[in-house]
Amino acid sequence: MYKRNQVIIMGDYIISCCSTADVTKEYLQEKNIEYICFHYYLDGKEYKDDLFQSMSPQDFYQAMVDGAMTKTSQVNAEAFTEYFKGFLEQGKDVIHLTLSSGISGVLNSARIAADEVNEQYPDNKVVVIDSLTASAGYGLFMDKLADLRDQGYSFDELVKWAEDNIQNQNTWFFTTDLTFFIRGGRISKVSGWFGTALNICPLLNVNDEGKLIPRQKCRGKKMVKKAALAAVSERIASGADYDENIFITHSVCYEDAREMADMLEEAFPCMKEKIRIFDIGPTIGAHTGPGTVAIGFWGKKKEK
Repeated sequence: MYKRNQVIIMGDYIISCCSTADVTKEYLQEKNIEYICFHYYLDGKEYKDDLFQSMSPQDFYQAMVDGAMTKTSQVNAEAFTEYFKGFLEQGKDVIHLTLSSGISGVLNSARIAADEVNEQYPDNKVVVIDSLTASAGYGLFMDKLADLRDQGYSFDELVKWAEDNIQNQNTWFFTTDLTFFIRGGRISKVSGWFGTALNICPLLNVNDEGKLIPRQKCRGKKMVKKAALAAVSERIASGADYDENIFITHSVCYEDAREMADMLEEAFPCMKEKIRIFDIGPTIGAHTGPGTVAIGFWGKKKEK
């Protein structure tokens, strides 16, 4: 046990996530969270999803607007094995949360690797947990785990807390640009044409299986932000007394994210901290394109 900035730290284990938690490298260093990178492709050229260290958000999303073809690649079992070994060889246990299994197959790769290294290093262990979320909600989940670790939770206590609270982590998205939803086949070209002509902004959330589900169709930015605020308010049981954090991520639409944060900070004045705003990373952004805002918060159990 030791102290850092007057906070008691207990245990000798690692908490870890995928780069799809969509926070910055500096944030992860600040919170002592390890991470492993997905990969993505622009017009066939491979890049590491390294939290925008090697390419700026503006350059990435501009490439998409200019017509670059995007593809993403999850972390494979071999990469996870080497990653986990690095910690086990130091005598440390690992709690790793993956991107939602409703969005990616990365959970399976991580669990294959965990089974392998747990046999090779019987004195330590790796536990892999399906976050059932992405982006803002995923980053918020890691934020909470880091706080609980720093409050003195043991390895087993933190694993149990994570498993018990997965369904209370809520993530809602809205987009003001249907272009890449159409290009990726998530919206038909005909529906997309009418949606664009009518200035439709979909409101979606991550359901109890970790899948992204459309919930409302709103006319314009103003209406979709009001709908998002209403959805968050309805899901937070404690109302204005909410004293947890909220994270927001966005794909090169900071003004929309900032306005949404202002609305939420007014509605929930007792939040532990001001809302953190981050960029949506290349892995998630390759599918959403620019103009998307995600909101992560703690609330009622997720819907089906």
